Amino acid sequence: MKLKKINELMLPLDEYAVVEEEATMIDAIRELDTAQKKLPSSLQPHRAVLVINDKGEIVGKLGQLVFLKALEPRYDSIGDIDKLASRGWSSDFLSSVMDNMRLWKESFADYVRRAENTKVKEVMHSVTEYIDIDAPLSEAVHKLVMYQTLSILVKKGDKVVGILRLADVFSEIADKIKTYSES
Repeated sequence: MKLKKINELMLPLDEYAVVEEEATMIDAIRELDTAQKKLPSSLQPHRAVLVINDKGEIVGKLGQLVFLKALEPRYDSIGDIDKLASRGWSSDFLSSVMDNMRLWKESFADYVRRAENTKVKEVMHSVTEYIDIDAPLSEAVHKLVMYQTLSILVKKGDKVVGILRLADVFSEIADKIKTYSES
């Protein structure tokens, strides 16, 4: 059974939400909404916005978790919550941290103002990992798992040409497993 290739599964950049570094978080939300409306119903929704610099190069991603964390900047003073949880800190302790730090206790208008005034370059994750368009899908799976990421940029030579999303890779593999299992 043959799996689709990266170039068949990736989304071209012109089908993805992209904003400039100087855009605000609210600009990114609006661009994400616009891109979602153009997406065929057969595809999973986007879960991030790509960020370009003034040369048009992709330099970062603003994902849903990064966006929510940026709305409440006091998360930075706590450290890495995932590491705390994985090291055995109880959910009761982590909840008490949330209460003691008064996380998500501001008025909603404060969070809206933060989204309107925070530039995406201040909160985005820098993009450092890519996959070549001609690489085998097994390499893409490996990179998605090892980097624990929801997407990876696809390059053809030195140029970024698309984005390969975990949801699309998973759908392809799951479909092939079901088909193979039924035969």
